Amino acid sequence: MGYQPIEDYGIIGNMHTTALVGKNGSIDWFCYPRHDSPSVFAGILDEKKGGYFSISPTLCNDNHKQFYWPETNVLVTRFLADCGVGEVIDFMPVGLSPNEKGYHWLVRKVNCIRSSMTFRMECQPAFNYARDKHETQLTEGGVVFKSTNKSGDLNLGLVSDIPLKQDDNGVFAEFSLNEGESAVFILREVECEKGCGLPLNPEETTQIFEHTIDYWRQWISKCTYKGRWREMVERSALMLKLLTYEPTGAIIAAPTCGLPEGIGGERNWDYRYSWIRDSAFTLYGLMRIGFTEEAGNFIDWIIDLCPSHLENDSQLQIVYGIDGRKDLKEEILEHLEGYKGSSPVRIGNGAYDQTQLDIYGELMDAVYLFNKYGTPISYDTWVNLHKYVEWVCDNWTIKDSGIWETRDGKQDFVYSKLMCWVAIDRGLRLAEKRSFPANREKWLKVRDEIYLDIMENGWSEDQQTFIQYYGSTTLDASNLIMPLVFFMSPNDPRMLKTLDAIMKSPQEGGLLSNSLVYRYNTKDYSDGLEGEEGSFNLCTFWLVEALTRAGRGRDSKKLDKARLIFEEMLSYANHLGLYAEETGNSGQALGNFPQAFTHLALISAACNLDRSI
Repeated sequence: MGYQPIEDYGIIGNMHTTALVGKNGSIDWFCYPRHDSPSVFAGILDEKKGGYFSISPTLCNDNHKQFYWPETNVLVTRFLADCGVGEVIDFMPVGLSPNEKGYHWLVRKVNCIRSSMTFRMECQPAFNYARDKHETQLTEGGVVFKSTNKSGDLNLGLVSDIPLKQDDNGVFAEFSLNEGESAVFILREVECEKGCGLPLNPEETTQIFEHTIDYWRQWISKCTYKGRWREMVERSALMLKLLTYEPTGAIIAAPTCGLPEGIGGERNWDYRYSWIRDSAFTLYGLMRIGFTEEAGNFIDWIIDLCPSHLENDSQLQIVYGIDGRKDLKEEILEHLEGYKGSSPVRIGNGAYDQTQLDIYGELMDAVYLFNKYGTPISYDTWVNLHKYVEWVCDNWTIKDSGIWETRDGKQDFVYSKLMCWVAIDRGLRLAEKRSFPANREKWLKVRDEIYLDIMENGWSEDQQTFIQYYGSTTLDASNLIMPLVFFMSPNDPRMLKTLDAIMKSPQEGGLLSNSLVYRYNTKDYSDGLEGEEGSFNLCTFWLVEALTRAGRGRDSKKLDKARLIFEEMLSYANHLGLYAEETGNSGQALGNFPQAFTHLALISAACNLDRSI
């Protein structure tokens, strides 16, 4: 079928798992039953072996549109041809209990809108990342795919009132619809001996569809943001909601694994886990626009992960499985060629055992904001968090792997030291606001020590800018967050000089290329990996917010520049308003898709910019 551009996909989901649906009507990524389960369809990682579930007109045409049903995560892929107009509506029902029809289903409804149209459906599952064989059993009302993999038996039924034909270990069907007619395909887990179940009648299908529409519209109605770019902000919120894991409150960084940061390169990671950093920023973004329930669920999840006592080897892990598991051992899927030949394809994430000091700052900042704008935290929660502040006070001087999870040795990263300062500062603020018991004298002393240490060792007098790590000469876009966390005034001369340095082109030693920001220059700094990468969308939104804060009430040119960069960045979203991790040299999406970090930064930048102009 060939590889589609990463930006040609939309996403659907049910807060347990997600699927990517291409403009061509093909589902090329789907893990079941959870975000981090082995894939059933992984055509995006190997067009020949990965598996897919495609529905499209038989007539060859490239005239198609894709959009979301307004204010929902229900996706519509529309095909326009000389013979007529047809569409596929894709969704996963939400807000249902396990005994209700629609629970954990993937529904694909095909409609003929005008005249008549012939469609071809192909379903070629490839269980367990295409490592397991399966049996295909045609039954009354559909087909059952029976697989046995490392995690146990998995039987999926494809239910339809359209007759199916077997093709090797998959099925296909060609069917014609006249104007006003429809066909429904439902993929769901079944008990093999009971078959796939009978198709739903039209009334039941409509009820499930309308229930799903109502759920999403009721949820997004809680959004408090009413400013400019509201549609993009709401789409970001809806996407972030899809990346939550309802049973635990965990938030994944992205729903995919193995999508490259550079075509043909090795920077291909598995993001289907919950990073403390990404999750903390995500809930901050959701809280900014009124969604406090998700923040509360995440805080509860984090507290459940906290060990009852802290020893030298029991610090907070940087990333966990969505069920709280700690071992995310990295594995290479050598049998998959990778997206457009980008290998290796990795599952698991070897960064799970890295030391990254910054996570304590992001966690404490999120808890502080939740206590302020959500629900006051409990004493027991404070007891657990207090231990982490103490740990930071005793360990902030150690070297770590940094926010970018480099694999070329530990350093004294400025961002890591900065977020240690944030951890202690927010601990002090919480203790003061809630009159919690705390070792205030020690915390104040260490907080000031960190501040002075950053100013002395994180600032380069020669370059007149904050640097990536102590002793380096490299710029790092993560330093843009300094005014965002109130470490430094946005108009402090050192911050303004850092802004000026970052906003130079890469050829001039900066990080800004036509309104897009690189996280650092890979030619100046060896991060232990080969190949190049695109600009980091997250960092571009950080620049927008730093410029906004620097220009607010003082410098209209900075505000104008912030708005220009922001609106140019909006133009790099895909046709549905979604972003991958990076943007390539030709404007293409790169990296795992869609990425939570980018969308939360969009929300924050929009809120601050709208308030300032």
